[in-house]
Amino acid sequence: MSEVNVKWIKLSTTMFEDEKIRIIESMPEADTLLIIWVKLLAQAGKINASGYIFLNENIPYTEDMLATIFNRPLNTVRMALSTFQKFGMIHIDENHYINVVNWGKHQSLDKLEQIKEQDRLRKQKQRAKQKQLRLGVSRDSHGTSHDDVTDIDKDLDKDLDKDLKEKHSPEIIQDNGQSQSIPYQEIVDYLNIKAKTNYKHTSKKTRDLIKARWREGFVLTHFQQVIDIKVAQWIDNTEMCGYLRPITLFGTKFESYLNEKPVKRKGTVKGGSNHGSSKSGDDEDFEYIGL
Repeated sequence: MSEVNVKWIKLSTTMFEDEKIRIIESMPEADTLLIIWVKLLAQAGKINASGYIFLNENIPYTEDMLATIFNRPLNTVRMALSTFQKFGMIHIDENHYINVVNWGKHQSLDKLEQIKEQDRLRKQKQRAKQKQLRLGVSRDSHGTSHDDVTDIDKDLDKDLDKDLKEKHSPEIIQDNGQSQSIPYQEIVDYLNIKAKTNYKHTSKKTRDLIKARWREGFVLTHFQQVIDIKVAQWIDNTEMCGYLRPITLFGTKFESYLNEKPVKRKGTVKGGSNHGSSKSGDDEDFEYIGL
């Protein structure tokens, strides 16, 4: 879960022109359904886990819990969740965790991280430049502190713009003439929640792997499917659960993983070794255990 404290979500001014919303408006209790939708968005913003909605990472919200939190009848909440799921607005997995589909439309988590980083960089640079200012004034009694402070502010803005642009600019991929940003954080957060891991979406190796698959034409739902399939197979296998990591899941075997049947794996690994396995090296080193 992100440490950034979210105080807002984005709602498009064309929200009510969306076909799904217009259909919902024609349904019984339409106003209540729309209120529940906005409440779900707000709840996802509070939790700030790439659109997931849960009490904590180990306890998903039940329909009864949401009815209490939203102060709405249970049957209405149940109908709302069913409607949103049918329209592809939310996804509810086999463990009953709710995820708002296309969360990036409602919240930019990279932007929140940028705000947090901006504050840290500003304080750091200001301390350094104020120290330089004090040293400069002590050497030159004719210096004017007001002009120097103004120059510091200007330099800070320039430095921050440069630093943040280099560190937080989203990756853009051109697809049929259209620009698409790669949802690194949403993909890695999904892995962390499903596999109970703690990988960083800012890791260069992880981003390179995701970008490579994205360039091959795979999208967010494909990453989520691969994660779901391999988690179902490996999460309860002490020999294999350590391979629920980006270097394995998002490597060159990504497409073959995507085409596997989502069946839980029990016992020893098919085609594997009975002598344990090493977790070092690249995916090519994992051939002998059937990865």
